[in-house]
Amino acid sequence: MKFRLLFPVLLSLLFTSCSEKEKNIIPNEINVSKNITSKDLKVNDNGLSQESVILKTAKGNIVIKLYPHEAPNTVTRFLQLVQEGFYDGLKFHRVHPKFLIQTGDPTGTGNGGSGEKLKAEFNKLQHIKGTVAMARKPEDIDSADSQFYISLTTLNHLDSNYTVFGQVVDGLETLDRINLNDKIITISIQL
Repeated sequence: MKFRLLFPVLLSLLFTSCSEKEKNIIPNEINVSKNITSKDLKVNDNGLSQESVILKTAKGNIVIKLYPHEAPNTVTRFLQLVQEGFYDGLKFHRVHPKFLIQTGDPTGTGNGGSGEKLKAEFNKLQHIKGTVAMARKPEDIDSADSQFYISLTTLNHLDSNYTVFGQVVDGLETLDRINLNDKIITISIQL
């Protein structure tokens, strides 16, 4: 008789603890296996993502918001490379004060990339200080890969000729402190 009374209680405890265990495991597995793409980003009234990409350097942090509707394929590829850790440890191989800084080449020469070319997604976004855009070969509009640059000033002559996909929203003063061969410590996504 005692066993009959305890059996439902034991069953209830067993199923409750299994459910709690599953609750703790399943979300972590989903988060680990999920790759964030441009479709996962929420945008504000300016078209910028609510989520940020944080580029850490020895000179300070650079916080970037993305334009997932203006350059969806570029944003998705950039996020993929960020999540793979591709940019971590790479140099700023091109630095022109009062013009731009550029990174994203694992060879550090300006000739390398990830090996995956992107079709251009030219848009109407203007190059102002802190604009983030994909670098490409001048003669091939669909040659962007992993290299990107950040404008250090207004660059009207680049408007509609390069894929603008982000904007620096914090750390503009850090941009001016970056020197040739300074390295990215890490880039991460802040949700």
